[in-house]
Amino acid sequence: MNDVPRNDHHDAAAPDAVHDHRELGRELGLFGTDPLIGAGLPYWLPDGAAVRHALEEYIRGEERAAGYRHVYSPVLGKRELYEISGHWAHYREDMFPPMEVGGEQMVLRPSLCPHHAVLYRSQSRSYRELPLRMAELGGMFRAELSGVLGGLTRVRAIQLNDAHIFCTPGQVEQEAAGALELIGRAYAAMGIRAARYRLSLPGPGGKYAAAPEAWQRATEALVGVLERLGLPYEAEQGEAAFYGPKIDVQVADHAGRESTLSTVQVDFHQPERFGLRYVGADGAKHRPVMVHRSVVGSVERAVAHLVEVHGGAFPAWLAPVQVAVLPVGAEQAADAEAFAARCAALGLRAEVSHPQQGSLGARVRQARLVPYQAVIGAREAAAGLVAVRLRDGRRPAPLPGPELAARVAAVVGGHGARLWDEGAEDDAAAG
Repeated sequence: MNDVPRNDHHDAAAPDAVHDHRELGRELGLFGTDPLIGAGLPYWLPDGAAVRHALEEYIRGEERAAGYRHVYSPVLGKRELYEISGHWAHYREDMFPPMEVGGEQMVLRPSLCPHHAVLYRSQSRSYRELPLRMAELGGMFRAELSGVLGGLTRVRAIQLNDAHIFCTPGQVEQEAAGALELIGRAYAAMGIRAARYRLSLPGPGGKYAAAPEAWQRATEALVGVLERLGLPYEAEQGEAAFYGPKIDVQVADHAGRESTLSTVQVDFHQPERFGLRYVGADGAKHRPVMVHRSVVGSVERAVAHLVEVHGGAFPAWLAPVQVAVLPVGAEQAADAEAFAARCAALGLRAEVSHPQQGSLGARVRQARLVPYQAVIGAREAAAGLVAVRLRDGRRPAPLPGPELAARVAAVVGGHGARLWDEGAEDDAAAG
């Protein structure tokens, strides 16, 4: 990745208007809140859950392809766990208070890294296993003040796309670079771009783990990665994690306000605190380095940004409904249902909009954000064809139902920005 990821989502009907995800997300029926559930605890409606599920499955697949192994860990831990990790000393103000359970103090976790450190040390490790890339889409909790909560961007219950790479010191730069390249590919697929890259360093007066030599080594490694990839960056003091420096990938919202979406961090602190070891080629025990990385950050913040960037016209693979099937009359209802079922069998999210729901024009307008509108009239039904309208206004030639469903599934499965495979269209015309 030698440049800032660009927004190449040419086919999307992304409007030029400014969007606030808090308003548009509710208008689109993606999420909501209720006082009985509590502030900073949004719930996901079916369309929002579909976007979230697609994003989670995409990132899991990309991680598997990059050599990550997925785990599950509890959202609770004993207070002692966070005392060892350093969270209790350095981060306690942002954590929920402990709960007394069976004479022990249990805490809702503010981070996944202590759990992953424990998973690493659950068995003896050899240098041959490293780098060990451990990933989890897991819940964590922050005791955010009511005044800073808003929509999906600042919440109290967070679903984080997190991973920790346990590696030798000599593998740190390569693993951090691989994480940044994975972030670049994900941004291209989501049709978003980074506003800038920030090298986040400790500042005066902050609560940081005291290990000057480790901080220097970690900072040098991250600077080396940024320079190796040719990424412009700005160093800022006071933005580091308490245990080490990090690269923050910043995105900007509709008002130009920045937030961190993705991050790569180098941590010498927690491997020391948890006594992590691996047996080296020399037969001696050595300390691994922990590289923290999150490709899409919290699912909540990622979806908020996607709503604002695309105005609801998501990339086809992320759209809540990917195919709107529109029978012109009641006589084509059975054909429409059969085509929708064929799409569903290929993993597509397809819904039939029946004539009783309005005129064809009204149903087309209602489905304006759906990437593909499949129209079946009397002529198409008689010929075994389906007419397709793309969200951007194009109307490719009608195709047999099985072929159209397969074409759409291939484009969606590629997690690309375009709505239509022009090369396949050209091949069909030539044939």
